[in-house]
Amino acid sequence: MSAILFTNARIFDGENAECAEGMQVLIEQGLIREISPRQIKATEAQVIDVAGRTLMPGLIDAHVHAYGCDVNVQKIELAGEAYRTAHAARMLGFALDCGFTTVRDIGGGDYSLWRAIEDGLIRGPRFYYAGKMLSMTGGHGDMRPIGEAEHEYCQCGRSNSLCVLADGLDECIRAAREQLRRGAHCIKIMGSGGVASPTDPIWMNQYREDEIRAIVNETTERRTYTAAHCHPTSAVRRCVEYGVRSIEHGTMIDDATATFVASKGAFVVPTMAIIFALIETGRQLGFPAQSQEKAQVAYECALSGMDSMRKAGVKIGFGTDLLGATYVQQCREFSIRREVFTPLEILRQATSVNAALLQEQGRLGCIQPGAHADLLVLEGDPLSDIELLADRGRNLRLIMRGGQLVRNTL
Repeated sequence: MSAILFTNARIFDGENAECAEGMQVLIEQGLIREISPRQIKATEAQVIDVAGRTLMPGLIDAHVHAYGCDVNVQKIELAGEAYRTAHAARMLGFALDCGFTTVRDIGGGDYSLWRAIEDGLIRGPRFYYAGKMLSMTGGHGDMRPIGEAEHEYCQCGRSNSLCVLADGLDECIRAAREQLRRGAHCIKIMGSGGVASPTDPIWMNQYREDEIRAIVNETTERRTYTAAHCHPTSAVRRCVEYGVRSIEHGTMIDDATATFVASKGAFVVPTMAIIFALIETGRQLGFPAQSQEKAQVAYECALSGMDSMRKAGVKIGFGTDLLGATYVQQCREFSIRREVFTPLEILRQATSVNAALLQEQGRLGCIQPGAHADLLVLEGDPLSDIELLADRGRNLRLIMRGGQLVRNTL
């Protein structure tokens, strides 16, 4: 891998509002080796003149489902493994072209998909995965319609392509250990009812305290963390109280609960793009009627919930949660968040905050020596106009992942 030297760059480092100008950045062996306002000696390096444009860290989407090939989750199972993989390849390639150089698949992603990306069989971002989500019977991961009797999805137990059902301490511990054995970077549980599942109310708290604490203990011993799908404020509070580190969605959170979450240092990853997409196009895409009604409940709380998080100082990540044909709305998350956050806040969420969530501070979401060379060159200033990142990557003049040029029109 040849060295690359960026010259005359204006740097947004993932954190600071003040952007140093006229900077040089040397890339070697996939890493950022040196950053300097003075000339860097690298006689063998390819030189790329940024010409005063903004050089910034690659974006991170912390809530995707690569195998989620349909908004109707029951159709995901019927699609088959080959179709789900083909959708994942299309979705991940699109994400990379939009500037997302890292994603966290928080339900369904597996070692096989990670290996295919690492070996270059699939073109996509750096890939972190939680394995299959853990759900109680009748919880948000149980996608059986109400009229279906007991059904074993596969010989390995009660599971589908995105989730495994586990009830009681022994099953929860075994399921968590199995996903960790398969290389999961964290474990995700269903802590409340959800929108897409057919039989559970969205307001329902899920899993007992002892079950949640047992799963959290398994991830703690593995030096990783537990994430929890939660919509209602009661579920958010109890999951954080029981040791969950990352709340997914948090849509119906209130001021008091947001303050509690902030005091515990937990993260929340709102996912606005999927909510807005389902409200606008869910019926046309075949989203079930009962789920469409629950989507409306989430929609009515979405922006006010993020405002509560902001006021309380919660560590807010960036995620999209898009399923099926809605994957093309990934960049819309920037536009929606603009209703609540400043461009700087949104940029931090999609870079340095998400890097901290992934336990990759100093390696992702930043521009500093030793970090992965996951970089973007943007035409324009995202600190004054976040919409530059909402245009499906059209304003990106350069995309680099791991020191390799994905796009270069400079």
